[in-house]
Amino acid sequence: MGKLHRPGRPDDLPDARLLWARWAAVAVATYDRDEEREPQQHRSGYWIDDDGLHWDDCGCTWWVLKWFGDGRAVLVGEDESSKVKWYEPAIDLLAGAPEWLPRRYLQELIDDYMVGCIYWFDEGAWHRAPYPDDLADDGLDCGISALTTRAGAVGEIAEQLEFDNTDTGMPELCEQLIDDAEHGALTETGL
Repeated sequence: MGKLHRPGRPDDLPDARLLWARWAAVAVATYDRDEEREPQQHRSGYWIDDDGLHWDDCGCTWWVLKWFGDGRAVLVGEDESSKVKWYEPAIDLLAGAPEWLPRRYLQELIDDYMVGCIYWFDEGAWHRAPYPDDLADDGLDCGISALTTRAGAVGEIAEQLEFDNTDTGMPELCEQLIDDAEHGALTETGL
């Protein structure tokens, strides 16, 4: 897994298209059709829906990555390691944010103490609000680091599907899936 700074920095994240490809590959590879059919209050794991890509451990970690057209994306979420929502005085997570961000949605999450950090991708780079120098962690590392590297994404598929090194051909299959996703060659028949 990639080791990110604590607190995270925008340059810790790969290009949003690459992050999306890896995340989508993990979501597709670990999709559980039976879980989707179960009536439940809260879903766990990785998934894709109209609101974007999701990761939720049904505990203290949740993340969403969503596109907003024209090469713009938002990454929002929380890991229990984040110190942001408890920092005094409160950190304005939308400081310096562009107008296209879904401010009402994000502010509601912030007001409900649901957000550890918000990053936005615009003009080919990730950005976030400025943090105080003494902020220890925003949760980005613990929450999203597995998807920031190719090896991390491969490992995440193997971990989610409970593969180990004795599962013949599985490490190579996971590696090929991420490779196909990163190169835009992932197809339904390739699964």
